[in-house]
Amino acid sequence: MSPSADAAAPASTSAPELAPLIAAQLTYLLSHSKLPIRVGQIWSGCRMGTPTHSDRFTLSIPFCLDYVHWDFVYNALYPKVAPDVVFGPDDDGFQPLVDYAEAGNSDKNCLACWDCHDPRGLLILVHELRELYIEYHKKQVTKVDDARVTFELSTVLSKEGIEVCVVPSADRPAEVKFAVPLLDVDFDFAKLVPGCPWRLPQKIHLQVIFPISRSSSYSSVPAAPRLKLISTPELKSLFSVDDVKLPQWSNEMCLAEYLPVLEENLNMLVVDASASIGSRRRFIEALAPTFGKPIEADPIFCRRATVLSISGVFTFLVYFVIPLQFPKQQPVLTLQSSQHCNADGTPIMSPPINDYPWSPRWDQAEMVERIYDFLTDECQNFKKFCSDAIAQQK
Repeated sequence: MSPSADAAAPASTSAPELAPLIAAQLTYLLSHSKLPIRVGQIWSGCRMGTPTHSDRFTLSIPFCLDYVHWDFVYNALYPKVAPDVVFGPDDDGFQPLVDYAEAGNSDKNCLACWDCHDPRGLLILVHELRELYIEYHKKQVTKVDDARVTFELSTVLSKEGIEVCVVPSADRPAEVKFAVPLLDVDFDFAKLVPGCPWRLPQKIHLQVIFPISRSSSYSSVPAAPRLKLISTPELKSLFSVDDVKLPQWSNEMCLAEYLPVLEENLNMLVVDASASIGSRRRFIEALAPTFGKPIEADPIFCRRATVLSISGVFTFLVYFVIPLQFPKQQPVLTLQSSQHCNADGTPIMSPPINDYPWSPRWDQAEMVERIYDFLTDECQNFKKFCSDAIAQQK
């Protein structure tokens, strides 16, 4: 199946439950796989009467920074039998079991020793098929008639974890996509964040898209590839690849030259991101002597905190949103009245505030003192804002 940008459809709620043996394997897959696999449609293959159990489903499986969608077809009447797998219409050439047989290894695939009572069966099958699918697409890319793509493959294809595929298009020339894992394959971001809730490994990839020129000549300078950093979504709590400025791709450069420079920059940025957590934590801790102990705070990434403040008889909350680039960027403040509500009964809040005095060179105690001094006057403006909003409702 060709990579698709479509997100997996939510699991069907109208279909009956999966047969127990099948459900056990799917549950094990979703809870133990290190890949962000999604379940799409679940349905029954029974065509007569009302089915008791569903017995087939679609899995969206990550491949080359996208997803492929495969149908896994069991039989609820014979749940001990291994499932059939239906690949996409564009993958007629992907026939992993045939390849095993032609190589004389038909007894080595996981279906040859299928054990319906082993809950790991589906997980092993999915991971095995995915590895074979990766290799299949590498072979497809080696067939592309493009001198630069051929050269890039020869220099980086041995890099662990790399994935490649041909991206066909109806309205423009085909392209070749490289998904290149950055930093060490075994780099564990979770170790940078004590108490981190991530279940799946966090990764950063460089997506490289080369247009296919279909020329075997090296004489002309090819167009620069399209480059984009892509990370797993949860990583944005620690480090945002959107803020990374990619090194410039110069003429006649290749990936083998480009990657070391990029990875060196990323290593430094990741170290800075880890250090920033400590700075944000010390800032939150510095709130207590001036504002009182926060009534809530993010204990892991230290991105948010809330304090209760009082000015005379006016009581209000102060929400701190602390950016990843702290202390280079200052926290964004939002005030919420504890005494004024709008027409629909929700507390009145101020617009976000980030135009108060700030210097990243101050220590955390001085940062908090300056914010406190600013809010001493600003809370009166906010109180008037709340009173005016109430008056307009009458």
